[in-house]
Amino acid sequence: MRRFQPTFSIYTPRALGMVLTYLVLILWTIIVLFPLYWMVVTSFKLPIQVNSGPVYLPFVDFQPSLHAWQYILFGDLANDTRRQYINTAVVATTSTILVMGIGSMAAYGLTRFQYQPRLGMIVSFILCVVLAIILALLRVPIALAIVVAVALFVIVMLTIAKRFRRSLGNNDIAFWMVSQRVLPPVAVVIPIYVMYQQLGLLDTWAALIITYIAANLPIVVWLMRDYFATIPLELEECAAIDGASRYRTFWSIVLPLSVPGFVATFLFVLVFAWNEYLFALFLTNANAQTLPVSIAAQNATRGPQWWYMSVLVLIMIAPVIVMALLLERYMAKGLLVGAVKG
Repeated sequence: MRRFQPTFSIYTPRALGMVLTYLVLILWTIIVLFPLYWMVVTSFKLPIQVNSGPVYLPFVDFQPSLHAWQYILFGDLANDTRRQYINTAVVATTSTILVMGIGSMAAYGLTRFQYQPRLGMIVSFILCVVLAIILALLRVPIALAIVVAVALFVIVMLTIAKRFRRSLGNNDIAFWMVSQRVLPPVAVVIPIYVMYQQLGLLDTWAALIITYIAANLPIVVWLMRDYFATIPLELEECAAIDGASRYRTFWSIVLPLSVPGFVATFLFVLVFAWNEYLFALFLTNANAQTLPVSIAAQNATRGPQWWYMSVLVLIMIAPVIVMALLLERYMAKGLLVGAVKG
């Protein structure tokens, strides 16, 4: 009779437990997807239908209309929307690609090389940078200020800095880089604005791209460093025995094995850059303005016109959702899929 008795474990839950689990998952899915459904439905409503009360079922509670879509895509806001959409796509995509390249190489270096910079050299470099900034504020030409700071740094490094014996390690460098993300953007946006104003880069793609690279670099280093640390070092040693250089090993072995982590980090950074608001608000005016700033500006000037704002929001989030769906299969792969076969 024992073989006819059902056995239960954490991998084969009871029927009642499975029913409750699926009910909770379905309820949570509805809660998560309802705002998206509300935006989609609202984008097909007329203003009077939005203001008359909450209705959610097309062709039952209300008759769908393309009024809001025609106004945004082909009406008075069409040119502004296209320009802001192009600005958002170019700035977010370019900054994400560049920061992924820079951050991945930095993370790989922190996992495979041992750095021991002396504390005196770091302090001397910081003081020389501060000196260059002070000279620039005193109306000294920027080129001359940089030359003076570099010359002073070389002199200090060859004399005084050598006497400091204490050095930092890879973990200290990684902690310092990640700590930059903890700093709130509102604390640095004014100095960044003044710097770009002096350089003549306000309201340009370059200003946003450089700022987004600096802001998102700690995230890339943090995530990719942990991912590279899990890759067996023996694979790189075998490649080195076969004569592969460090760059060949990184591009041909490490990066292909890191596709799941690379894709996940890429999507994280892309979403942060795509939805960024504060830097875009301060550093752009009209030419390089992005969609998040435009949506907030229209809400402030025209009031909560949800039928128009829902269209803008859907246009803004659609590319990110499509990209996440296309790259989902790469994120689901294991770390060493195919690496130990054959």
